[in-house]
Amino acid sequence: MTSTKAVVVGLGSIGTRHARVLRQLGLQVATVSRREGGDYGSIAQAVATADPDYVVIATETARHADNLQELAQTGFDGKVLVEKPLFATPAPPPKYPFARVSVGYNLRFHPVMTALADTLRGRDVITVGAYVGQDIRDWRPDRDHRTTASATADAGGGVLRDLSHELDYLLWLFGPWHRVAALGGASGARDIDVEDHLDLLLDMQRAPSVHVHMDYLDRQGVRRIRVNVDDDTIEADLVGGRLTVNGKATEIPCERDQTYRDMHVAAMRGASPACSLPEALGVMHLIDASERALRSKTWVSP
Repeated sequence: MTSTKAVVVGLGSIGTRHARVLRQLGLQVATVSRREGGDYGSIAQAVATADPDYVVIATETARHADNLQELAQTGFDGKVLVEKPLFATPAPPPKYPFARVSVGYNLRFHPVMTALADTLRGRDVITVGAYVGQDIRDWRPDRDHRTTASATADAGGGVLRDLSHELDYLLWLFGPWHRVAALGGASGARDIDVEDHLDLLLDMQRAPSVHVHMDYLDRQGVRRIRVNVDDDTIEADLVGGRLTVNGKATEIPCERDQTYRDMHVAAMRGASPACSLPEALGVMHLIDASERALRSKTWVSP
């Protein structure tokens, strides 16, 4: 790890976590927030004064593009990590002066996901079922869920963007995709106007039949992937911390901040499997295609 000084832009729940994790890694961390509590009120001020070599953009999704442009205008040429998803819409970004841009898909670093990738390596995949669900009211118990960025369309909320980890790891493991169909929307059950449940059906290069379910409704809280290969059924349970092959489970614990620490170390080193800018743009294109499929009620291809 070469970075020693970092700036974290945004002090919501995820920005606060990034700042804590980076301090645990031994970096000097300064923060930027439009609200009280930040060390600086602007990116330009933070870069000029703190002189970082690593910057984390952890603001609302809809602000990522402007934040990156503001950072570029300071002349910063170090490494950057942007919280997921990269942007609210899949517009091509300008050429940035940064050494590298990574995107915060930390589930690539979950030890259960690593074990799943190792188990699938070189094998023909037949079906994939990915399920993620958690009641949005439980995400930030100290806030009214209806006022959070997750529940606000203008901020880039809704399950398709908020839970895009699933799209990233499916592209990482099985991509690229050939066509997508979608079903779901805003049920009204959580009194929000963004989509709170969505199901996608995908045809992908390494998996001809992929089903993805994501919701803001699940009272238990689930994140798992079930894969059928020739002679094995493999289930990765990221909440429970286990990989099960044909009913035989192997416990693979994961400490709360482990995936974030490993992701930051990889991003600062420019190392795999940190999500790259082109890979994150690929997720955005799949999000856009999924929304078009939902509206048109037809299959959509790239």
